[in-house]
Amino acid sequence: MKIVFMGTPDFAVPALKKLAADGHEIALVVTKPDAMKGRGNKVQASAVKECALALSLPVSQPEKVKGNTAFIEQLQALAPDAVVVIAYGKILPKEILEIPLHGCLNVHGSILPRHRGAAPIQWTILAGDEEGGVSIMQMDEGMDTGDVLAESRVPVDAHNAEELFDILSVKGADLIAETLAKIEAGEQITAVPQEDALATYAPMITKKDGLLDFGRPAAELERRVRGLYPWPGTYTYLDGQPFKIWTAGLAEGTPGAAPGTVLRADREGILIACGEGALLAKEVQAPGKKRMAADAYLKGHSIEKGTVLG
Repeated sequence: MKIVFMGTPDFAVPALKKLAADGHEIALVVTKPDAMKGRGNKVQASAVKECALALSLPVSQPEKVKGNTAFIEQLQALAPDAVVVIAYGKILPKEILEIPLHGCLNVHGSILPRHRGAAPIQWTILAGDEEGGVSIMQMDEGMDTGDVLAESRVPVDAHNAEELFDILSVKGADLIAETLAKIEAGEQITAVPQEDALATYAPMITKKDGLLDFGRPAAELERRVRGLYPWPGTYTYLDGQPFKIWTAGLAEGTPGAAPGTVLRADREGILIACGEGALLAKEVQAPGKKRMAADAYLKGHSIEKGTVLG
């Protein structure tokens, strides 16, 4: 099939590689413009662009797609059988949705209609869902509201967001490849309308989402540590300075202890009282320091029982 592929981050790369390896004609790869990233503010290409160039595929990086006549005419001239969209980062207007013969197919990182929006994988963990997954959606003009053509589910277990991203990126690649193979073979695919009443939303994650509120249950905070790993990460304040918590577990608390109070700090970690239960910080990072196991940090820094974080 002739395909236009639209995507930007690492999550989309396995699918691009898979579709190219399956012999599809990737007529164009569309990704967001290069942007400044990192501490040095160096201009970097997206992961999808780097992959496309490695595969010798043509790349387009329009600043905008809505109202971009030249770009829309370019897509019309290509006359693709399908447009595959994976975390592209821009909303497609009706003019583009109507171009491909088989429409625009989106690989979304949740079981729709749950977690529509920009950060479905993080919110799958934050919400405490037992299952995550990917959905292949026939795109329409709404925000992740199109009919679902296929889905694949996985247990969330104790995965952090980075681990779940890796798992679902491969699942998504396999699932879009299978879906396109069925379309190409003329097989009947049942398009299942989403139940809007069951929809939940997964808004974009920001740095402030990483601040831990120890008044909340420890189980919720442990999910936040996993769900926001590695970016933006979670943190509290120690002596007025940001104190990152990279990994954590759950433990029994002390009845009546004020949330944020350090119950103990030893080789097992830093045990912090929460609204319900306690959070055991296992890997931490102080300002200007490397991340390290909590017991290693405590060898050079004393945190007394009764210290209040936050």
